[in-house]
Amino acid sequence: MSNCRHRSISQMLSGNVQWADNVQQTNPNFFPESAGRAQSPHTLWIGCGDSRVPETVITGTRPGDIFVNRNVGNQVQFNDENLMATLTFAVDQLGVRNVIVCGHTGCGAITASFRASKTVIPGRTPITLDVYSADSPLNRFLAPLTTSIANLVPNLQISSVVEAEAIPVLIRENVKVQVDNLCETEVIQNAWRTRPVREELTVYGWLYDIGTGRIQDMEISRGPESLPKPRVFSTEKIML
Repeated sequence: MSNCRHRSISQMLSGNVQWADNVQQTNPNFFPESAGRAQSPHTLWIGCGDSRVPETVITGTRPGDIFVNRNVGNQVQFNDENLMATLTFAVDQLGVRNVIVCGHTGCGAITASFRASKTVIPGRTPITLDVYSADSPLNRFLAPLTTSIANLVPNLQISSVVEAEAIPVLIRENVKVQVDNLCETEVIQNAWRTRPVREELTVYGWLYDIGTGRIQDMEISRGPESLPKPRVFSTEKIML
């Protein structure tokens, strides 16, 4: 193991000791209480795996506040069993009140998907990163995102826009797409149908700016009012 790698590991371990000691001094009961009761987070965070976006750090929250699923591109894919299992557990078992999809500026997944979107052929699974095979786990996971970006580009009329201007637009639009996907899941819709008002579940779309450290609420929150309205059929007889 190189000295550099060894140093980074040592720094993390010593940092943990310092953090635990600081918490113990500030709140002596924090760890015993945490170990003695079941977790009850108020929020499920669906974010990007980018190492610059640590959810508890940027929101100033404590251990126990946020249940987490992070992946490449903060995607909500219906066939992602890890995310769907996390969503089910967080909503049905832990009773979280908030579900947040958080994107971030400078997203590498969006950039790669935008560049690959120019080569997308309808009906074919796109290859986002040509340094890997088409059936590699990374390309398979990025394929829905690249397809989505390929559809967004003409719809947003940014086909001729330079990359530096297109990426911020697509990052925001991707958050909206993933919020829409999330709201279509059976887990979310069932919670909207069955939970009492005092336990109402809300879905949010957020954007984290790596350059400023600030989170923007994109004001696309969704709640039970987003459920499809039942169709109303007339009982009047049709006169022929």
